[in-house]
Amino acid sequence: MPSNNTRLCQLDRSLIGSGFRQLVPVSIFVAIFGAAFGLAATQKGLSHSTTVMMSSLVFAGYAQFAVLDLWGAQMPVLTMIVTVFAINARHLLMGATLYPWLRLLSPAKRYGIMTLASDANWAMSMKAFSREQPGLGLLFGGGLALWLFWVAGTAIGLYFGSAMSDPKSYGLDMVMGCFLLSMVFEGERSLRMFATWTVAAITSLLAHGWLAENSHVIAGAVAGGMMGVLLEGRKNGQ
Repeated sequence: MPSNNTRLCQLDRSLIGSGFRQLVPVSIFVAIFGAAFGLAATQKGLSHSTTVMMSSLVFAGYAQFAVLDLWGAQMPVLTMIVTVFAINARHLLMGATLYPWLRLLSPAKRYGIMTLASDANWAMSMKAFSREQPGLGLLFGGGLALWLFWVAGTAIGLYFGSAMSDPKSYGLDMVMGCFLLSMVFEGERSLRMFATWTVAAITSLLAHGWLAENSHVIAGAVAGGMMGVLLEGRKNGQ
């Protein structure tokens, strides 16, 4: 364990505020998808209070859209649980990668921060850690920004969502993917990282074509994680 882990785990008001401000640009696009979700939920017959509560408590964009597809008078609960787990399985690996720093916090802070973990603020925090900079402010403050804009976007969509009923037609569905891809290219550049991402990508593509829907998320994450652990072990001579 690095001796400077305590310094990297700093979490104060200034770091949280900085993290919030850095994630605001991405959060604007998140709000647009929130508006699309609000409109879609209304079309499915959900009440305004139920829709806002779902976005406030669940805070999982793609999973919420998937649940809407299954919503009805007789909802397949087991299918819904499996679908949501498959889509959000990547959070298992997010937690694992953040554990070296989160473990130094109290359980209340640790789990409180992770309730706001998502792709964008996780990527930004890991980038900060790789540069030997505190990253928990980005994780928590950035998560607050993403959550706030997602909930606000959902509320806006309940009333004005028809103006942006299909964000994909504007290419806005690519924003988050491009953002995360830029984080990959700005991260560690080594043969080990290249091999890890390559294995994850190929496995995801194969699973997408041959396995059940959304299972490619789990397959790619597990394959990439196993490759990373294997190569790290060889690097350390284990």
